[in-house]
Amino acid sequence: MTSAFAPARVPTFGMGLKSGRCSVLRKGLSMVATPPQADWLAPGQKFGPTNPAHPQEKADPTGRLKPWTNDPEKVAKNDIEVTKRDSNYYLYPLNEEMKNLEVISITDEAVVLLKAHGSYMQQNRDLQRHNKQAYKESFQFMLRLKVPAGKVPAEVYKVIDDLATKYGQNDIRATTRQAFQIHGVRKHNLKTVIAALANAGSSTLGGCGDINRNIMAPPAPFVNNPAYDHVFDVSNVIAELFKPSAPSFAELWLDGQKTQTIEYWKKDLIYGATGKHTKPQPGHHQDIESLEKFLAEARDYDNGQGIITGDKTEPLYGRTYLPKKFKVAVTVPGDNSVDIYINDIGLVVILEDDGKTLKGYNVLVGGGMGRANNKDSTFARVADHLGFVAKEDINEVLKAILAAWRDHGNREVRANARLKYLLHTIGIDNFRNLVEKYSAKKIKPWVPLPPWKLVDWLGWHEQGDGNLFLGINVEQGRVKDDGDFKLKTALRKLVDTYGYDLRLTGQQNVVICDVKPSDKAAVDKLLKEHGIKPIEEVDSLVRKSMACPSFPLCGLAQAESERRMPDFDRRLRAQLDNLGLKGESFVFRMTGCPNGCARPYMAEVACVGQGPDLYQVWLGGSPNQDGRTGWPWKDKVKQADLEATLEPVFTAWRDQRQPGEALGDFIHRKGKAGIDEIAANFRK
Repeated sequence: MTSAFAPARVPTFGMGLKSGRCSVLRKGLSMVATPPQADWLAPGQKFGPTNPAHPQEKADPTGRLKPWTNDPEKVAKNDIEVTKRDSNYYLYPLNEEMKNLEVISITDEAVVLLKAHGSYMQQNRDLQRHNKQAYKESFQFMLRLKVPAGKVPAEVYKVIDDLATKYGQNDIRATTRQAFQIHGVRKHNLKTVIAALANAGSSTLGGCGDINRNIMAPPAPFVNNPAYDHVFDVSNVIAELFKPSAPSFAELWLDGQKTQTIEYWKKDLIYGATGKHTKPQPGHHQDIESLEKFLAEARDYDNGQGIITGDKTEPLYGRTYLPKKFKVAVTVPGDNSVDIYINDIGLVVILEDDGKTLKGYNVLVGGGMGRANNKDSTFARVADHLGFVAKEDINEVLKAILAAWRDHGNREVRANARLKYLLHTIGIDNFRNLVEKYSAKKIKPWVPLPPWKLVDWLGWHEQGDGNLFLGINVEQGRVKDDGDFKLKTALRKLVDTYGYDLRLTGQQNVVICDVKPSDKAAVDKLLKEHGIKPIEEVDSLVRKSMACPSFPLCGLAQAESERRMPDFDRRLRAQLDNLGLKGESFVFRMTGCPNGCARPYMAEVACVGQGPDLYQVWLGGSPNQDGRTGWPWKDKVKQADLEATLEPVFTAWRDQRQPGEALGDFIHRKGKAGIDEIAANFRK
């Protein structure tokens, strides 16, 4: 179907059978003339970035006004916004290009749209220098699944495993946001794979793109634990609350048909559908009809304050969706397995004094990792405390936060489009006032919380119903078979033999659920036979390490990450041991570029790619990720110089730390000037 607002110049496919990477985004190819304001709003749409429901107050007493206005002429210079506007809700020209399977790639416009459907186009950059023809023919697609709260049912995992084997590169990757990725899918298989996932009760919709991403939650599958139960349930509700309403996904991948089964996270909201609950839970529904009615009413309810745009196709998002990606995490007090401060929205469950009844949520806003090298206008930021919201108001407040950012986020400069930049610019008090206008609800004061702890949930734990769960360390999240290490085979055998559901963690690991105590020894034996170490044998530094995929497939990679992290872990462990710090460890993270997918800026020590074999070294994050970022210390450190660079810091930590003081806290206490002085005066 062709949009009424299609680009003036339609992408062509006249570049041969291998690649059709023409693009109307490239310089020299212009879009239609700058449209009037109405063109940025769909028919019937009243509110959006070019016409916010609550305009910025010019008389703001703090003087903290956002400099961008989202004037239509300025927004029209943002090619991504133009592509979204003209796409007919993430459909055109992707729908046309997917019909031509002789061309193995898609255009830049289609890439923008495909992200919202859960996929990125990639090439094998290992081939780029020495085999240019093979590189041109290496176009492939990564699929990122939607996995609310990290849960993957056994039957869904079997489908993922089969698809990765048949259509991918025979491995699966657990991400830092509790999702699975399948790499290496060719264009002509893309529809088959996406449809198979959807018909199995999974989805890739919202895996990427300028919409809500995967909802994070603690991976511990506790049963009959009220706080964790509420986290799990509200995560599933939010996954549906913020799901796009347009039919584009079904039209593209399912020929407009309904899936063969409903999404499994919706089943978990129906009493008795999955066996998760032994008795009805507050907020649960007796059947799919009552659940769908509840979700539709929650999504579409219009309080008359501008949350609902007036767009009939996308009532909440509107024609151009969000300025950029949107990330949400939910947890319980104290459990920071989700890195709560790095999300656009963070929710913390607050119970009544009886320890069972849900009272409401502490709400955080405005966290985010992405930045650019040598660009001070971009930066990592931890979230602010918005306040407490009663349980009956949470859906409207969540929608109001999204609507405030939808209307007021920076659509002119994409590098500054995240919610964190709006918070940084206008301040938490002004943003709170804005949310209160959209929601017509007063935000109450933040409820004091106990200290946060970075919990990884690895090893054996009691589940609360007589069964056990087991967290397995997965280095860099890569579920694969490699020599004697056969994690992919082992997980499939466990799922086939016992029917275990899985949970993914925010640290790229995998949790096996519902293990009977009588099966514990057999599970341990199977894992050992397949080369998987018990957690007691995993080095504590490896346990606290994370890395993004980077080379060979990420188009943004500037330096190695996943492939280099095992070597860095070994080298730093040897260095610590030699310095008399045997057994000590710290949160260590690495990314191949400054976008921060492995959350390096929260780590105690991090390496961020700046070029081939060059890294920016960050120091000073919290060991529990509890409300501060680190800071950049050294630029363009050669990978071979890592030990020499860090030796003064490790030595000072050994000699000057307070009892029990973690490395990140020691560095934070000393400050950048103090660490610089330590390094300048260091002598072996």
